[in-house]
Amino acid sequence: MKTPQDPSCNSAARNPLQRRDILKTLGLGAAGAAAAAVLPVGDEAQAMESPQEQVKSRYRETEHVKRFYALNRL
Repeated sequence: MKTPQDPSCNSAARNPLQRRDILKTLGLGAAGAAAAAVLPVGDEAQAMESPQEQVKSRYRETEHVKRFYALNRL
């Protein structure tokens, strides 16, 4: 028979997360998600590039890139 002083009977000693704490966290998370959904969305940022920048090559296979490829071959 277990007595009230027995530490194995105490549910708080076994489980540090209380049921109410979990429910509070879930409620606050749901409220935060609802608030984020209601916030207005700003305009998307547009990159301003000149015609010269649009046609220039951006990818360069430099030595460190070649070394990375060589080390990560399967």
